[in-house]
Amino acid sequence: MGFGHQSREVVEENSSRKKKDGGEEETGCWVKLRFMGSCMSSRSRVDNSVSGRTGTHYAESEPTKESSGDQPVVLVSSTTTSNGGSASSTPKFSEELRVASQLRKFTFIDLKLATRNFRPESLLGEGGFGCVFKGWIEENGTAPVKPGTGLTVAVKTLNIDGLQGHKEWLAEVDYLGNLLHPNLVKLVGYCIEDDHRLLVYEFMPRGSLENHLFRKGSLPLPWSIRMKIALGAAKGLAFLHEEAERPVIYRDFKTSNILLDADYNAKLSDFGLAKDGPEGDKTHVSTRVMGTYGYAAPEYVMTGMW
Repeated sequence: MGFGHQSREVVEENSSRKKKDGGEEETGCWVKLRFMGSCMSSRSRVDNSVSGRTGTHYAESEPTKESSGDQPVVLVSSTTTSNGGSASSTPKFSEELRVASQLRKFTFIDLKLATRNFRPESLLGEGGFGCVFKGWIEENGTAPVKPGTGLTVAVKTLNIDGLQGHKEWLAEVDYLGNLLHPNLVKLVGYCIEDDHRLLVYEFMPRGSLENHLFRKGSLPLPWSIRMKIALGAAKGLAFLHEEAERPVIYRDFKTSNILLDADYNAKLSDFGLAKDGPEGDKTHVSTRVMGTYGYAAPEYVMTGMW
C-alpha cells in the first residue's frame, strides 16, 4: 500500500542489466525470503525501476505489482545507489534506531507466524522495498495471534537486493516512528535480525487512492469522498510542514502513497524520501532533486530548493 515502495536513487545502468540469454534481469522480494525458508520467488523487472508504478498497498485485495510510470527517482543524473549500506550489522542498526525506541520490536519468528509463514495468500502487494503481507498480532504486544483476531497489520519486508535500502529504511522508521497524526499512517514496530529488516504498519482496508482512481474495474468515487480524501491528505502535509516538532519535507506526494482506512480517511505513507525542512532563520532547504516524474513540483525540479 504506499505503505509505499521503490528505490529512491535509480542508477541509469539498472535499466540496461540483462540476463545471459538476452532477457531482462529480474529482481523481487521473494528470493531473499526464500533463503530464509519464508516464501517463494516473485520478481519484478529491473527495467521498471524508472517506469514502474510504486504503490505497495496495505489492503485486502489482489497482490499489487508496479506496472506504469510513477516510480520515485533521482530527477538529475546520479552515480550512487541508495542501498549501499544494507549490509550493516544488527548492532549498528540498533544504535541508529534509538530514536524509535517507543516502537514495538518484533522478532522475525513473530512476524513469520503472524503472516502465516509469509504465504502467498497473505501477500498484499510489492514494490522496490519488498513484499507486504497481511498479519495478525496481539493488540498491545508482539506475539502472533489467530487470523481474524487481535490487531490486523501490514508487514513490509526489505529485499536487500531491491531498489530501496538501508537509508530509506531508516528514514521510514525515523519519521513515522516519531510523527503521530490522524492523516499519517501509523508505524506499529519493526524487526531487525541479521539481514532481516521488516516494518509493521496499521492495516489500511481500502488500499491506496491510486487503486480507486486507476485500477481497471474500480467504481468511481463520489465527489464527497474525493473531497474528504483531498482534505485529509492536505491536513497530513500541513502537519508535516507547519505543526510537527521539526518541519518535514515529504518529497513523494502521489496517489499511490495516499492510503485509505475503512472510512476513506486519507493517510500519507512511505517516508523513504522525507527530509528535515528549514528551521530557524533558514527559509529554504537545498536538496538533491528527487521524487516521481509527473508529481514533483516543477519549481523544485528546476531549482532543487524547498
